[in-house]
Amino acid sequence: MVFGVRASKYRHIYTEPPKPEQCWTGLRLSIATGEQQYVKASSKYFAVALSGAGGPLAIQRLDLPNRYTPDSCPIICGHAGSLLDFDWNPFDAGMIATASDDTTIKVWQVDADGEEWGGRVLSEPLVDLRGHRKKVSLLRYHPTAANVLASASTDNTIRVWDVEKAEEISVFEGLTDIPQDVVWDHRGDQYAVSSKDKHVRLVDGRTSVESHSFLAHEGTKSTKLSYLHPGDNRILSMGFTQRSGRELKVWDLRDTSAPVYSETIDQAAGVIMPFYDIDSSVLYLCGKGDGNIRYYEYTTEEKALYSIGMFQTTISCKGMCVVPKRAVDVGNNETARLLKITRDGVTPLSFIVPRKSDTFQEDLFPDCAAAVPAHTADEWVGGSSLDPVTMSLDPADSGNGADASTKTKFQVRGIAQVKAELKEALERIKHLESKLTEAGVTY
Repeated sequence: MVFGVRASKYRHIYTEPPKPEQCWTGLRLSIATGEQQYVKASSKYFAVALSGAGGPLAIQRLDLPNRYTPDSCPIICGHAGSLLDFDWNPFDAGMIATASDDTTIKVWQVDADGEEWGGRVLSEPLVDLRGHRKKVSLLRYHPTAANVLASASTDNTIRVWDVEKAEEISVFEGLTDIPQDVVWDHRGDQYAVSSKDKHVRLVDGRTSVESHSFLAHEGTKSTKLSYLHPGDNRILSMGFTQRSGRELKVWDLRDTSAPVYSETIDQAAGVIMPFYDIDSSVLYLCGKGDGNIRYYEYTTEEKALYSIGMFQTTISCKGMCVVPKRAVDVGNNETARLLKITRDGVTPLSFIVPRKSDTFQEDLFPDCAAAVPAHTADEWVGGSSLDPVTMSLDPADSGNGADASTKTKFQVRGIAQVKAELKEALERIKHLESKLTEAGVTY
């Protein structure tokens, strides 16, 4: 594993700070505590937690930058405590799960369905998941199975849920300290979890059986994880040295006695969040409190990381997320878009590869993950192991799966609907009982 300078089609990748009218401002953000990113995006929307009672969550449209007012966007407000994390369903751009220190997980549908976009307050979830005994700190949707969700809690458990059935699939109770990060592998067969005891554990998602664990970093601060290219059996960890230096390590999961590569980056205090783009093999390192973003290219042939540049600014980052690839502007050769949380708003950062031609650049945009599940939750639990369904980003291709999430909506009855159906059923039972009494029939 080596770092160096080399020829690359991403060598001249660049980004420019957007204009004020391209940003979302005026947000009173809740970014004081927690392990989360504070912002996450689907292909249509992004969400940020706001300060206030009940853990309010603002849902903003990616195509509608604005200055926040209470009427500018929908607000989710249904928890009894502070919001600690949230995650979008990868197969439904309008469905989001939220986790809170009230120990619950709730799933919401935010699409307007003909209603006015702004000014709505959502307080009735589609599903209410209960099982954790302490606050729920992290949520991660499954990358290939429909409506499967992993949750991490300070009760030192990881639970995998079938959201559609509102049931637990498995529970992992092998942690000895608070979890700091959870990531699924490419197919979703297993997940990796880091915890405050400095270890990384590999766990079977279906059975919650731990297959392996290893000591990742000597420092006590948070460790963040990212699987690298599918099939390479490598995982990246970002943590801290014993002297509180930020360091990067790459591990071969077939032999974790020592990292394949290790580098101390600097002595800053903020946790670094790694974002690996499987389609371009580019790794983005974004540190909380940092003004810069480092990016590297991972070569699958040499299995090596190469530094290819750095975006620098004086505005520090409070949180960061990557917008799904199917939402990027391929006409402008935008290979990635990151949303950066600043002091009072959200700034979009477009990473662009300059090209002279205006035609679709097939080498920059290979097929990416589509909004279509590869299998159902039951099929996955039964042992199905499939790669994500992919789609073309070429605008000339029709029916490529970009809007598939609108065709496979998650069907579930909300609490209000169930109460109404129960009331109707009770009234019907009462009516039938009266008819039986009138006819002299005992029951």
